[in-house]
Amino acid sequence: MAKQGQTEQGRETTGLEGKGLEGITAAANQAATSNPAGRKGLPPVHLWNPPFCGDLDMRIAGDGTWFYMGTPIGRPALVRLFSTILKREDGKHFLVTPVEKVGIRVDDAPFLAVEMQKQEDNRGRLLRFRTNVDDWVDCEKGHGLRFEAAADGGLTPYLHVRADLWAKVTRALYYDLVDMGEERMVDGEQMFGVESGGEFFAMADAKQVRDAL
Repeated sequence: MAKQGQTEQGRETTGLEGKGLEGITAAANQAATSNPAGRKGLPPVHLWNPPFCGDLDMRIAGDGTWFYMGTPIGRPALVRLFSTILKREDGKHFLVTPVEKVGIRVDDAPFLAVEMQKQEDNRGRLLRFRTNVDDWVDCEKGHGLRFEAAADGGLTPYLHVRADLWAKVTRALYYDLVDMGEERMVDGEQMFGVESGGEFFAMADAKQVRDAL
């Protein structure tokens, strides 16, 4: 198997089977159909621990755009395919198949949460988020929200999609979350946050939020 950086007839090869983007696509397609017993859905990347085959010149920018060798990948179906074999280990991101693993760069979070729906169920309010690769995620226990300080002094929300992979929530949806927010006592402190799926996700100290408004 050729490693990244080797060339054949002037073309760069990759650590995933084959050469260039076509080879990565073929390997991803094969891995995406590797569900046991023909089950539908995402491949079981959490069960795969193949050898590391080097880093790939692939990057996910902060706005969710995927790049290969500095060029944006303009086909949404291809981005969706690659996202199904994405894995995070020890804070680093990889594309994995059952037989090999290559590192990629992620500037912020690998996904964006671009749409939100509000529903009611037996637990009360349920917020559902659609990512930029068309996954729908229910915000609840195990798929919660966390909030980090932003460079402009505000907060940036992130939604847990699966297996330590996160989606950055767009600024417009963040304002919607703030509009739904309420104050609650959490571990003896008055916090401002939002409820979904029977869970309360704290954004910040309630007094700080009041002072900022």
